Amino acid sequence: MKNKAWLIVILLIFLIGGAFFAGMVAYLIAGSEGTTLAAGFGGKKVGIVTVEGPILTAKDTIEDIERFRKDDGIAAVVLRVESPGGSVAAAQEILEAVQRLGKDKPVVASLGSVAASGGYYVACGATRILANPATITGSIGVRMEHVMIGDLLRWAKVQHETLKSGRFKDLAPIDRPMTPQERAIVQDMLVEMHQQFKEAVAGARKLDLSKVDRLADGRTYTGQKALELGLVDELGGFGKAARLAGKLGGIEGEPKIVYPKKRFRFFDRVVTGIVDAVAERLPWDKWLSTLHFRLQ
Repeated sequence: MKNKAWLIVILLIFLIGGAFFAGMVAYLIAGSEGTTLAAGFGGKKVGIVTVEGPILTAKDTIEDIERFRKDDGIAAVVLRVESPGGSVAAAQEILEAVQRLGKDKPVVASLGSVAASGGYYVACGATRILANPATITGSIGVRMEHVMIGDLLRWAKVQHETLKSGRFKDLAPIDRPMTPQERAIVQDMLVEMHQQFKEAVAGARKLDLSKVDRLADGRTYTGQKALELGLVDELGGFGKAARLAGKLGGIEGEPKIVYPKKRFRFFDRVVTGIVDAVAERLPWDKWLSTLHFRLQ
């Protein structure tokens, strides 16, 4: 039994070593900074950064943006947006990263089927914004939902109690309506974030703030209407956006496009799978009993 266990350990080490080697190869291909090494394979290219689905965190998107910003082989970037919005703070972080990228390289935002609220927010950092005629965009506003299940809890005879150290620590309780003072505090926060959104749009689009005030009542617009209102620059799809980005980046003819390479993704999956599979089969209880916990 001991010999079998040690054979499994040796096999595990061999497999992890092989996976590590494969991961290192992938890392070297991707570049030490996770870049595409585009310049070494046929000249300058257009990088594609995608913002898809609800915007809940900015980390991955910002990493992709930074890789392309540092990559000398990338002449311009297309920010492809397919998002109905999400967290205000996350959208602001991405907007800031796009604006920083735009100081070094042209950025063309390509709005897909839906690029509304936070989706439009992040696009405002681009050098140019393109939308399809039927794109749903705009929705310049901020919202918050307050779900109350107090009646349900009482019906189910579930007792709920909130302990707090400050008067307004539970501004949006689940078991009762908000008080007028609580509602006023939340509303003030929404108004403040809405103002930040409007100022970002006005500054990026070079629009008068009073005009943005009239547009920013939360309604959505088609891409065609957004063009008329000055919220986007041109009508067109992803292909047109890529060609425009290439042109702005000094690329002649049809540009080649590249997507960010993710470092160690393959390595992580291989190692995790191997460790999980082997861990289920090893006699850890017997091994631990022989260690005597000599960690004095």
